[in-house]
Amino acid sequence: MRPVPAKAVTTSARKLADALRSGAQVVVLEVGREAGEDPEPRNSYLAGHLPGARFVSFEEDLVGPRTGSSGNSPLPRASDLQDRLRRWGVDDDSTVVVHTRQNPAVATRAWWTLRWAGVEDVRYLHGGLSGWRRIGGALDTDVPPPGAGSATVRPGSLPLLTAEEAGRLAASGHLIDARAAQAYRGDPDRTGTGHIPGAHSIPGADNFTGGELRDAAALTALYAAHLDGDEVGAYCGGGVSATTTVLALASLGVEAALYPGSWSAWITDPARPIATGARPCGRTAAERPSAG
Repeated sequence: MRPVPAKAVTTSARKLADALRSGAQVVVLEVGREAGEDPEPRNSYLAGHLPGARFVSFEEDLVGPRTGSSGNSPLPRASDLQDRLRRWGVDDDSTVVVHTRQNPAVATRAWWTLRWAGVEDVRYLHGGLSGWRRIGGALDTDVPPPGAGSATVRPGSLPLLTAEEAGRLAASGHLIDARAAQAYRGDPDRTGTGHIPGAHSIPGADNFTGGELRDAAALTALYAAHLDGDEVGAYCGGGVSATTTVLALASLGVEAALYPGSWSAWITDPARPIATGARPCGRTAAERPSAG
């Protein structure tokens, strides 16, 4: 486990408003993902967004081509991501603020992807659009023209885990499962449910309150058992919610590795072990009684 460089990973709506008012060169990205409450996030953006914010489609801009073993949300191709960063007006030294209207994990996945790609200063906006509205922040309907950024993508600027590395880390260090507790426990009678043996359950939703990242004291208490200096990694269902874990730990000065494929990739290989139950090792498939 390496200390994270002393750089802010979040910002408040008030600080962002002050920066925009002063004319600071800040790139604001609203990340939209189709969901039950907002099936057409681009239309919501067009109806009113933070001044100067650009719309980022989660599926189109932050997810790469899927394969039979990639999991649900593979990383985008470096060349595609570089084109998008430049179109959003991002330079190598830009300050980028990401936010969303609903699930914080959508924005933290954008934060993680840009940091992984080598953009040094990326910040999650506390509270997202709701936080902006709470301070009386104005909304805009103007859509910025395509930018002419010069960012150069440098993949690997944040650490990754392969499936094999995630399995080893669960035994040798700290692997955190960011899914809901029910998904972690699984069903011993249903194939493909459960968790990576040795992984510990800390749901990603526990990192937030009202869309805002919890304070350092609360996060330190939440992760206390995993702050002993050993390596830390995180996974979830498809590599999205686990980025909230990476962000939370980064705010404490702890660098955690992400398993991007996460559970959706883990279960593509039937030889990989699966544990069920509330305990990290639980009951593995090999221990289940045979039918008949």
